[in-house]
Parts: sequence; structure tokens; C-alpha cells
Amino acid sequence: MCAIAGILGIPASECTVDAMKQTMLRRGPDGFGVFRKGDTTLLHARLAVIDPAGGGQPMTLEYGGEIYTIIYNGELYNTAELRRDLKKLGHRFVSHSDTEVLLHSYAEWGREVLTRCNGIFAFAVWEQRAKRLFLARDRIGVKPLFYTVHRGGLIFASEMKTILKYPDFRAAIDVTGAAELVLIGPGRTPGCGVFKGISELEPGCFAYWQQGRLTVKRYWKLTDGPHEEDFAETAEHVRFLVEDAIRRQLVSDVPIGCFLSGGLDSSLICAVAAKAMDEPLNTFSVDYDRNREFFVPGKFQPNSDADFLECMETFLGAKGHRIELTAEQLNEALEEATQARDLPGMADVDFSLLLLCREIRKDVTVALSGECADEIFGGYPWFRDPQIRARAGFPWAQNTVQRRELLCGKLACMTDAREYVMSRYAKTLLECDIAPDIPAVEKQTKQMVNLNFRWFMQTLLDRKDRMSMHSSLEVRVPFCDWRIAEYMYRVPWEMKNWGGYEKGLLRKAMEGWLPKEILWRKKSPYPKTHDPRYLALMRIRLDRILADQNAPIWQLIRPEAAFSLSQGEMAWPWYGQLMQTPQTVAYLCQIDHWLRHYNVDIQL
Repeated sequence: MCAIAGILGIPASECTVDAMKQTMLRRGPDGFGVFRKGDTTLLHARLAVIDPAGGGQPMTLEYGGEIYTIIYNGELYNTAELRRDLKKLGHRFVSHSDTEVLLHSYAEWGREVLTRCNGIFAFAVWEQRAKRLFLARDRIGVKPLFYTVHRGGLIFASEMKTILKYPDFRAAIDVTGAAELVLIGPGRTPGCGVFKGISELEPGCFAYWQQGRLTVKRYWKLTDGPHEEDFAETAEHVRFLVEDAIRRQLVSDVPIGCFLSGGLDSSLICAVAAKAMDEPLNTFSVDYDRNREFFVPGKFQPNSDADFLECMETFLGAKGHRIELTAEQLNEALEEATQARDLPGMADVDFSLLLLCREIRKDVTVALSGECADEIFGGYPWFRDPQIRARAGFPWAQNTVQRRELLCGKLACMTDAREYVMSRYAKTLLECDIAPDIPAVEKQTKQMVNLNFRWFMQTLLDRKDRMSMHSSLEVRVPFCDWRIAEYMYRVPWEMKNWGGYEKGLLRKAMEGWLPKEILWRKKSPYPKTHDPRYLALMRIRLDRILADQNAPIWQLIRPEAAFSLSQGEMAWPWYGQLMQTPQTVAYLCQIDHWLRHYNVDIQL
């Protein structure tokens, strides 16, 4: 994995290039390259995973009368197949890097290469003679790509902090950015960068920049269609896809390991990986000081991970690494996690992941993780609750009324909170591809898949990418294989929900891979701290902010409402399943730090 950036059509001094470079080195500490041609500047910082000696970038190829230069952040999992096809067409290779294969693929097939790629990526190709830039992002959005059209030119980058280093680009938010923070956050409207003027190229999209104009188009989305396999055939198909995705993502020229929580998704990845490897698998798990003392089972977290972890480590014969974090460590990580993400995030879920990734990087450079199985296989509680399925609004944030109460007077007058949220919800539903005349439950669950795919899942992928790459750790997510997502979208709900179990189809399909107590364990989300000291530390932080009448957050949020929130219990999580009062207070503290650190100009 790497960091990429580019400046086209506007000046790019050495000072500017160096400032942008400094923001990219955590993502790519193993090498830095620059391409300059006229008013086009491309930057690349490399984390060497495949072919460390031969995969340097920017990489240039002259072919078919054109000269192509690529910068690429990602990993292709069908490199061998693409290289084989290209060799048949006369292409010759000097390395075994996937970068070279992707560059030749674009030279041969142009934008159609995107339909041939199985991987996670964001890349740019400059066509020198056509004077045209091509930008693209993977189907599901695992790798990020932000951009702004500024003073008639284009700036793009893997992270927004890089764009913000352009000399006269001002970090600012308007009413839309403020509403994203308070009414939507830590999620984001698809394509919105929150900072005024910054957009994100959406998953499954590509863009051309030519003659000062940016044209964006979509090349992939979930599409509905008939499912003609019976349950046994479907389970066999799922088993093949999952096993194949995991095995493909084990390719690496550097040490590799796996996240392990003891839950179904990470345990499946670890089991397949352990069998495929010639040496004991390194697994990495997180827990929290005093959780055994304070953990109380609840609707969203019915059990803790510790006992299941021990079971899986023994079963795998793995080299298990357990990282235990204290409330104080989580508190201390707030600022760094906010800066790593460039936005306020999922509070201690971000903080702990940042600290965990830092420890993982001491042993391996690549790790596989179980994100996105719940979105694709229907594992979240809101998939299985008929009342929630039938209720309008985002199921992971049924609290617009409470969020609206936080808005300061000026922002409240300028924003219709319900309209802001519900218009985005309605737009997503209109964009769903759903076959006509299907049963109501099928329509509801397909809508739920699309909502999760476009919104909630992107928040989790943002978190995993930023927290891991901050420590130069590449994280791969096998369940995000587009073949799995596309196949599962058409599978009827009664099959997905086999036996009335969360992800029942996945469990049945993968029988034999795991101990029964793991295979049939009730879903439990990413673990959080239950130590009351954490809330106490967050309240201390908020009290300090409350004591500062000039704190920037009070331009968005009423102090008395923030204080009231910090002292009460939440009827519904702020976001997802884990963000209760301690995490929501932390989120407010993140907003204030973010406004200060980036010196954000609030333009209401």
C-alpha cells in the first residue's frame, strides 16, 4: 500500500511538493517518487509489499503511441491472470509487481481494465500525449481517494491532509460540513469530504481530467437479478468464494498476519490462512484493562472475546499476540487518531485500533481483517428486526432528534435536521437496483444492504485504512472481494438467514473450518472498553472545553446540550452498536480538537 497525490494545471513548487510529501510518509515509508511534466506533478510514497526491488513509482510505459505514467495505491489479487492475458497480447514485463501489470493493463484496455481487476486500489494514470489524467477507485472503496478542483486546477490525494498542504487552500467548513459532523458523523455522505471544496471519488467510480474539466462516471454498483441455485449449491458457492478470496489475499513478499477477535469473521480468515501457510500464523487481538471486572452483556455485545480467543489460538496453533489497553492509553490517543483520520471518528474504537495497529506493525507489514461480512451477509441486528427494517432512516443512527438538540442556535436556524438526514436516506434508496415485484422482506433487506454498503461500511473501511496506514501497516479485507458482494446481493434473505442465525448461510457454508462454539457464536462487535475511568477521562476533557467560552466547537454545538449529554444515558447508540455516552463525549472532544488542529474556518 502507498500514498498517492497529484497537482495538475496549477503551480507546484518544490516547497509545496515537500510539504505534501511529509503528510504521505506514514502511508509509504519505503520510497518516494515524483513525476513532473509541464503543469502536471504526480507524487508517490511507497510501502513495499510486492517486489520491493522492482515496483518503484511513478512508473512509465510507452505503448501504442502513448506514454503512460501511473501512481497506484493498492493490491491486485488477480495479478497472475492479468499478466498471463497480457503476455498473450505481446506485453513484456521486467518485474513481478502488480503495479507494472496494472500499468500495462491500462495501456491495453483503457478504462475497461476496471472490470478486469480484482483488488483494492486507488490509482492515477497520466496520458502524456493526450494530456489527460485517469483516476479510479476500487469497486467497494477499500482504498481512499480525495480531490478538489482549485483555481482551475486539480489536486488529489490519498488523504485530505495532503490536499490541505497546498499553499492557498484553506481548511474550512460551511453549513453542509457542520451538518455532516453533527447530524451524520462519524459517517459521511458518499462523496463528501466534510472540508469545504474537498470531495471523495466514490467507490466503483472513475474520472477523467482534461482541459481543466473533471468528468466522473460510475463503472460498478450492486445490481439485482435472479438467484437460481438451491441452498446446497449456494452454500458450496459461498464456501468457494470465501476460501478463494482469503487465499488470494495471502500473497506478500513481507511478513503477514491476521486480526483475531474470536468472532466468526476473523476466525474464518485465520483458519483458512493458517492452513495455507507453512509456518505458525501470527494473530493479533485487543482487550482492555478491567473489562473482566466491568463487562456487562447487552443487546449489542452479548459476550466478551477472551474465552473465545483462547479457544481459537489453541485450535489454530497460532502465535497469538494480545494487546491490552488502558483507559489512559485510549484517552491519550484521541488527538493522534483524529489527525490520522483527518476527521472526528468512532472514538475509542478508532483509538484502540490505532494503538493495536502500531503493535501489529512491530511483527508484520500486512494483516488480514474481517470487516464487511456483516454488511454483505446480513449480520447486524437491524437486518433481522422487522420493525427496524420497516422504519425510515439510517438504522445505525436512529437519533436525529437528539442530534438536532445539540445544534447551536445559528446552525439550528440554517439546518432542517430531519430533512438533511432523510433526503440522503431517500436518495440512496432511489439509487438501489432492486428487481420489481419481489416480496416486501426481500425489498427491505436489499435496501438495507445498499444503505450499509454505501454508508456504514464506508465508515468502517475509513477507520481501518487510516488507523492502519498511520503505522505503515497494510490491512486487507477478504470479505470485500467484489465477487462475494455481487453474488450475495442476489441471494434470497431466507438463505442468508438460514436457521434464524445471523449470517446463517456463511456459518453453514464454512462448517468444518472452526470449532462449533466459534462457528455458532452469537455476533459480538469490535470490542470496546467498559472501564468507567474512560468516561471519567472523557468528562474531564469535555469540562476543559466547556470552561473555554471561545472553544471552536461552540460555534456548532450548544455547551449546555453537550454537558447534559455527558451526564446522561443514551436510549440509542450515537452511531452503530458501540457509541454510547462515553464514546459520544469522546466524539465531541474529537470535533473540538479537529477544529483547532486544522485551524478550520467555520463559514456559517
